[in-house]
Amino acid sequence: MDPGEAAILESSLRSVYRLSAPLPPLPSALPGGMNVIDHVRDMAAAGLHSNVRLLSSLLLTMSNNNPELFSPSQKYQLLVYHADSLFHDKEYRNAVSKYTMALQQKKALSKTSKVRPSTGNSASTPQSQCLPSEIEVKYRMAECYTMLKQDKDAIAILDGIPSRQRTPKINMMLANLYKKAGQERPSVTSYKEVLRQCPLALDAILGLLSLSVKGAEVASMTMNVIQTVPNLDWLSVWIKAYAFVHTGDNSRAINTICSLEKKSLLRDNVDLLGSLADLYFRAGDNKNSVLKFEQAQMLDPYLIKGMDVYGYLLAREGRLEDVENLGCRLFNISDQHAEPWVVSGCHSFYSKRYSRALYLGAKAIQLNSNSVQALLLKGAALRNMGRVQEAIIHFREAIRLAPCRLDCYEGLIECYLTSNSIREAMVMANNVYKTLGANAQTLTLLATVCLEDPVTQEKAKTLLDKALTQRPDYIKAVVKKAELLSREQKYEDGIALLRNALANQSDCVLHRILGDFLVAVNEYQEAMDQYSIALSLDPNDQKSLEGMQKMEKEESPTDATQEEDVDDMEGSGEEGDLEGSDSEAAQWADQEQWFGMQ
Repeated sequence: MDPGEAAILESSLRSVYRLSAPLPPLPSALPGGMNVIDHVRDMAAAGLHSNVRLLSSLLLTMSNNNPELFSPSQKYQLLVYHADSLFHDKEYRNAVSKYTMALQQKKALSKTSKVRPSTGNSASTPQSQCLPSEIEVKYRMAECYTMLKQDKDAIAILDGIPSRQRTPKINMMLANLYKKAGQERPSVTSYKEVLRQCPLALDAILGLLSLSVKGAEVASMTMNVIQTVPNLDWLSVWIKAYAFVHTGDNSRAINTICSLEKKSLLRDNVDLLGSLADLYFRAGDNKNSVLKFEQAQMLDPYLIKGMDVYGYLLAREGRLEDVENLGCRLFNISDQHAEPWVVSGCHSFYSKRYSRALYLGAKAIQLNSNSVQALLLKGAALRNMGRVQEAIIHFREAIRLAPCRLDCYEGLIECYLTSNSIREAMVMANNVYKTLGANAQTLTLLATVCLEDPVTQEKAKTLLDKALTQRPDYIKAVVKKAELLSREQKYEDGIALLRNALANQSDCVLHRILGDFLVAVNEYQEAMDQYSIALSLDPNDQKSLEGMQKMEKEESPTDATQEEDVDDMEGSGEEGDLEGSDSEAAQWADQEQWFGMQ
């Protein structure tokens, strides 16, 4: 050990153990021009955060026991590097505390430098030139606050930075925080500032479009870079496509993104395929949505974004084994995203395990409070458990986050209908019809509410006819029209409607309803065939199974009697299953800390 290092070590020992002998002065630098703070800085730059944490902790203790040991600027640096190491260890509250102490130290340092102005004949020391940026410290504090879900504190710390000193990442964080808080005007201003400094910041462009800024205005902010940088001719079309997305014009958005995706340079882009899949889903074209998700997944096996919607679609189709496999694969990729929890929640929901689905949805919201699919999952689970008012809160939050997604409104309207609030349901359905326009989906949604009131049955029929004129293969419209025909006992018309709908697609619900209609006209054999097809598509479809069992009992009374005897004998076993379900519900109810909204 050289003399300088020996002196520092001896000084440290005397300070920590409070030895009575006089302390030797701390050398300003080790041989080679480096002091101990320089070593801490180099380790931090090298990413040796655990080493920085240990050493800086010891050095700060030494400084507390002997304030003369380090200069004010050195102590400021130690506090910042120590706080950074805590941040990397995800100890955010502790990091905020140390960052706050660092800023107080910096403030005191600034006052000291004002009291002792430079004589003018000495150059600034290397130590003062490489002090950690106070603005960077505040940004790290804001990051800590967002991780702690203290958005107001994050906004307050970033607002304290003068506008001219805000870097693009500070403006981007501010824009996102303002948007989340519902403060649209300052959010737009911050996004525009990001684009002024970085005109190719595509996420900032999406942020502006989501806040109803016109596509033409956003495109004008990128015009210079498009004209001066080669191979960016696609950007204006990209902006146009996502402008359609955020205005709810799904068909034009699909066509525009398809035109982009067909260009050789952008073919097989995972983000574009994911956007297409989501748009097909919003448009009610589940078949094409699943195909696009599968295509994106093949190109990127580690894809997480959008997989929650993909899992939901698979669960709706009754492909629960595929949903389970998807959930396991996503958990292996990352359990710190909402998507794996939502996919597993969909599996539980469609397995009628609503308590577990509720827990998984709440866990997903805890990881990402902006996850629309998590809010919809939790809302649906609450509704099916009879907690309708709580479900309504979740569907309203989903609507706030995704005002162009029809399934958010469908969930809320279903809650209103469940609680017999037909008037509220009608008002909401009319608002959706006016806001999102007269398309097959909004017409069917309005017709669904009209079917609940005997006075508006004719209006429902007219709306459904309009919806089917626009999209003869729209399954929800076909189902509702079949329901109306069943009420009127027009079974032949219903059979014709369902056969026509099934000509170019195969759907469990449509096959099952066709089976019901065929039973009504005594076509038992074909009805049995339809129930069989429905069960092959979704083995868990209880109504198809009940229809098939009912037909078997009617065909063979003796067998039916025997089956009833067997059912009686197995009754205790069924009760045991139900008790198991109650036990499971109690188990998941113990997880109530996850259930609250963040």
